[in-house]
Amino acid sequence: MRLRNVKNADVILESSKYYLKEPNLYKGNFDRLFGNKNNIMLEVGMGKGDFLIGMAEMHPELNFIGVEKYESVLVRALQKLENKKLNNVYVISKDAIKLNEIFDNEIDTIFLNFSDPWPKKKHYKRRLTYRDFLSVYEKCFKSDSHIILKTDNDGLFESSLVELSNFGYVFDQISLDLWGSGLENIKTEYESKFGNQGFKIKYLNAFKKNR
Repeated sequence: MRLRNVKNADVILESSKYYLKEPNLYKGNFDRLFGNKNNIMLEVGMGKGDFLIGMAEMHPELNFIGVEKYESVLVRALQKLENKKLNNVYVISKDAIKLNEIFDNEIDTIFLNFSDPWPKKKHYKRRLTYRDFLSVYEKCFKSDSHIILKTDNDGLFESSLVELSNFGYVFDQISLDLWGSGLENIKTEYESKFGNQGFKIKYLNAFKKNR
């Protein structure tokens, strides 16, 4: 979906208090932006924002940042945020491979929700749990690395287990049926779609000691 196909997209972006047009200006100082030193949770590939907004509402004691590569998708999230009164959430537009240009050892948890599975073998390096991305994330984490992933795609889930393990992560929780697990869960747009079609939602919670 292109930006020009979203009515008043430019106005929505420019006028939203939740949109950070130049996020690199806050590198190393996001605690000042939020006005507190609460843990910062980052959703990479936030889509239309259901998960990010739900988590920010449920956990006012935490700070949330949503990253989306495409501004046209981001606009949909900003529309949902328009009538909210949240002071613990911001969104930015950025390619995940360049996140270390924005964050410098200040992120506590990264959420990867229903990332593009890139099913073709020649495209596997584009998966957000490929080692090149994990190296970028490591520069963003405050101390220990912490990644939480959800997907309906078996191939992405299996490759993520391998990549994370090879990179030094250990798994605190793994579920092959998140909806039946009893774990706290805010659904994403894709999650609701695929889960309601009968697909099992896979989940992992992984940690890595860095310091």
